[in-house]
Amino acid sequence: MSAAFLIRPITAADDATMAAIIRSVMPEFGADGAGFAIHDPEVGWMSRAYAAPRSAYFVIEHDGAIEGGGGIAPLAGGAEDTCELRKMYFLPALRGIGAGRALMARCLDAARTSGFRQCYIETLTGMDAAQALYLKSGFTRI
Repeated sequence: MSAAFLIRPITAADDATMAAIIRSVMPEFGADGAGFAIHDPEVGWMSRAYAAPRSAYFVIEHDGAIEGGGGIAPLAGGAEDTCELRKMYFLPALRGIGAGRALMARCLDAARTSGFRQCYIETLTGMDAAQALYLKSGFTRI
């Protein structure tokens, strides 16, 4: 396995693969019960959900296959200048090679381009590597 990866916008052809990734990663962290993002209707059609204004979703190709993704969208009920970092999930092979840092930068660049000044994220206890990335990227706990 190489560390080379490609970050690109999601397409409809990627929807099933990204849904499968989300549905395989969430149970790793005990996040497969009612109320978790694994059950959000948009999981099956991410390309359409993130085609909305001021939204973006990116997938990461690694060794020729999609192994993760993440995106931004306006924070529901939030201020006009606040987005949410959403549905950032990686298969184990993609972790620890800098893909998270690169995807975070791409998402935050998309947020700035869309006029957002703040970004909100929810995460889970036990997602230690993800939480470390968020803190290094300038997020603070609230």
